[in-house]
Amino acid sequence: MSSEQTSVPDTAEADGTRPRRLTYAAMLAGLEGVALFVGGLWVLVLGIAGAPDDRQQAVTLGITLAVLALLPLLAARGLLLRRGWSRGPAVITQLMALPVGLNMLKSGGLAVPVGIVLAVVAVTALVLLVNRETTQALNIKGPGRAE
Repeated sequence: MSSEQTSVPDTAEADGTRPRRLTYAAMLAGLEGVALFVGGLWVLVLGIAGAPDDRQQAVTLGITLAVLALLPLLAARGLLLRRGWSRGPAVITQLMALPVGLNMLKSGGLAVPVGIVLAVVAVTALVLLVNRETTQALNIKGPGRAE
């Protein structure tokens, strides 16, 4: 073995603990998933029990939001278990959440603070997900670094 292959792993890798940044990224992804699911159930209940303008559209939106919640929830679980595949869905979730948050800023009313929180969470999660410590903990190799 060459000296490059026998390099000493980071302390988080050596003792088998999960880096805090990875844990925080998983928590943010899980929080987004729970929020999507609760929001979907809320819209679904209002669509069924309330008097929406278009009941079918409200029910469809509620079901869609609840199903979309699976992506960040599965990504959060994968991040907690240190699965390399989980970073992709987590990044995709943040890239979808960022424009939604920014558009909410233009809406006015209660949507503005919600948009600010969503945008901040998305940017924070993206920074945590592309961090070197996170990449190493998930054993993700960069381009040209495959063994």
